[in-house]
Amino acid sequence: MQTVTTINDVRQRVAQAKASGQIVGFVPTMGALHEGHLALIRQARKECGFVVVSVFVNPTQFNEKRDLEAYPRPLEQDIALSSGAGADLVFAPEANEMYPSGFSTQVIVESPLTKAWEGYFRPGHFAGVTTVVAKLLHVAQCDRAYFGEKDWQQLAVVTQMVRDLAMPLVIVPCPTVRETDGLAMSSRNTRLSPEARKTAKVIPYLLDTAQDLLDSVTAETQTDKGPVIAAWLRTLLESHAPDARLDYLAVVDPRTLTEVDEITERALVIIAVHIGDVRLIDNRVIVRR
Repeated sequence: MQTVTTINDVRQRVAQAKASGQIVGFVPTMGALHEGHLALIRQARKECGFVVVSVFVNPTQFNEKRDLEAYPRPLEQDIALSSGAGADLVFAPEANEMYPSGFSTQVIVESPLTKAWEGYFRPGHFAGVTTVVAKLLHVAQCDRAYFGEKDWQQLAVVTQMVRDLAMPLVIVPCPTVRETDGLAMSSRNTRLSPEARKTAKVIPYLLDTAQDLLDSVTAETQTDKGPVIAAWLRTLLESHAPDARLDYLAVVDPRTLTEVDEITERALVIIAVHIGDVRLIDNRVIVRR
């Protein structure tokens, strides 16, 4: 495996792989790799002849400077983990390689997808995401790009961008990888205090409860109604984690991310909550059975 820091080096290695007929897979990351990232790399390894992983902490998608400064950057560990999971090339650029002097372009998805939920609570976040992802996809010239479903809204926005710009690649969604107690793998988990880590278990509990509520629907409970389920879950959150600060908890259409009333087939439960000083997001598809 090789590690490079320049766009030209990536393009040269990818061109060599394509010249030999290999399918190129790409996994964009911000580093601090965990099992969730490694699952993406392994999936790319199964499906592609040449796998590129980017490790770049993108400054333009952070709303608060302290979050950017606190973000872990264990580059040597990330390189070793990427290699072990099957990467052929790690692209680890400095910020001035991605955003050189005079950089003045943004790629923005003007859609309801970017206005609600994460878009509302983190203004400008998706403009930073789509700009850097568009550039990384352009640099990697990949055939397949792998994104985790934990960031469901990001996945939806990137998929929309790729479709709108007719980018010649496939976006591959990959299931959320979870800790043994159900908490979604996240680089932010390492910032949780021991007490906050215990409290965070309420998140997968709420998501599991959402499916239980849908399974137990009756004419009296009306737990096939999105707003009813969301209200139940908010009440449970208040009782199990009274110090948690909720940004949003909603039952939405998995495709449009608009809130749903009656659930006839399936829906997506989404949550963003502050546990201590760490903001966590998660989601789960619930199915009418």
